[in-house]
Amino acid sequence: MKEPGPGKLLKIVLFTGYSCNNNCRFCIDADKRSMYERSTAELISEISAAARRKADILEIIGGESTIRPDFHLLVKTARKLGIKETICATNGRVFSDIKKAKIIIESGLNSLIFSIHGPDAETHDYLTRAPGSFAQLKKGLDNVVSLGFRGINGNTTVVKQNYMKLPEIAKLYARYAVWNVEFIFVDPTCGGARNDFDGLVPKISEAAPYMREALDIGEAAGLTQWKVRYVPLCLFPDHLTHISEINEKSLYMSEHWAPDFTDRDSIASRAEVSRGKTEKCSGCRLSAFCEGIWKEYLGHFGDGELKPIK
Repeated sequence: MKEPGPGKLLKIVLFTGYSCNNNCRFCIDADKRSMYERSTAELISEISAAARRKADILEIIGGESTIRPDFHLLVKTARKLGIKETICATNGRVFSDIKKAKIIIESGLNSLIFSIHGPDAETHDYLTRAPGSFAQLKKGLDNVVSLGFRGINGNTTVVKQNYMKLPEIAKLYARYAVWNVEFIFVDPTCGGARNDFDGLVPKISEAAPYMREALDIGEAAGLTQWKVRYVPLCLFPDHLTHISEINEKSLYMSEHWAPDFTDRDSIASRAEVSRGKTEKCSGCRLSAFCEGIWKEYLGHFGDGELKPIK
């Protein structure tokens, strides 16, 4: 079993299952919704194993893990067993109920990553296929702020339907002073975006200017930890300090523990299995730091957009 390198933190991403109260068009787990949800006992056993592995960070995700009635107990268990930081990626809807929000916040959660896929209900609800989800998300954000919770982060999946609106989404994050945000170019390796590639996946060269503008909005607001993920570096040469993968590789050793798979080095396996480079990348001075582009994307669009920096 691979151990973290010197100075790196061990981050274990624990999947509770794939059930969700949204039905996002692009979701990588779109074809897994019928898989079983792990029991409380199973998950506590996994959390205990993570503690024995001396995990520094436990990220609990689904599906949507916060819809589980035992979610706060999972967080409490992680804290009790000495895991320093517990975080959760969420669509935010459960937090629109102030009582549930209070229970979860008081369980000892360190960070919440709110997924915002549009600056308005029309865009967000279209992508989530859950009418009212945007209103509940915003109410959830307001509730956690009112409870004094400060560990608010964000992520946005970049697809055809929202990439031109990324600056508006960025302004929404800035209004909430969200200090850490990822704008994530959609992964078409499997799930919703693979099933409807033509309907969901934009040309990355067309989305990149809007992604860069979103980063600049964060920078101007003093929110310097905003990043982009899953992009070729040659399209972001002036934003290299805002590339998630570069940051991730320097800070973490990441493992994914899911109901249907275990990945003991998710960073390495992503680069080996899902991301690729072409001959055009040869000699690019950023190649050593770049994971390339999704292989599924290359199969559809080729490498004509890449601009190697010699």
